[in-house]
Amino acid sequence: MRKKLREKLAEIIKIMKREVKEAPVFKLEEAMEDPFRTLVGALISTRTKDEKTAEAVKRLFAIAKTPDELAKLSTKEIEKAIYGVGFYRTKAKNLKATVDIINEKCGGAVPDKIEELMELPGVGRKVANIVLATAYQKNALGVDTHVHRISNRLGIVKTKNPHETEKELLRIVPPRYIKELNRIFVAYGQTVCRPVSPFCSICKIRKYCKRINVKKSR
Repeated sequence: MRKKLREKLAEIIKIMKREVKEAPVFKLEEAMEDPFRTLVGALISTRTKDEKTAEAVKRLFAIAKTPDELAKLSTKEIEKAIYGVGFYRTKAKNLKATVDIINEKCGGAVPDKIEELMELPGVGRKVANIVLATAYQKNALGVDTHVHRISNRLGIVKTKNPHETEKELLRIVPPRYIKELNRIFVAYGQTVCRPVSPFCSICKIRKYCKRINVKKSR
């Protein structure tokens, strides 16, 4: 049973990956070159469109490329650099506090364990897993609203929250896809499998989808 589900899921992921190369989420790839840049990008990205995140990350890294350089900025300077993203004032405070902890307690290195990452201000399970998967190439899975929604809409899981979705997906996703699953599902959610009125008429994985809770589509 699980083998068949894994095979089905592998085919779904391959199709999705092929279809979403131009999605906004991939504009953030330049910010994901190392653990520090990955962490900063992920912190800024929460509750913010990827286009806005990419612009803010570019402005911030233009004036602070390292933990030491970011630590020298005031909270107001960080606010100015990331202005336009959701909750920018809170994120500026979290970035300032996070970089101070990294410099003072972690020797300037971003932690590579989920428990330590989640102790940083503003870092939840999703952000921590994105850092582990993207920067440290660990089999970690960041589950946001797109991943949670699409997984349940497809009918491959039946879960109530992102944490439950993460646990279920880790059981059934082929290991070779775990690290990149977040970006693939986010990209598909941005372009095709929208939260409201998804584009089912052009969806390349429609034959695999149970369309759970889809009341209206295009």
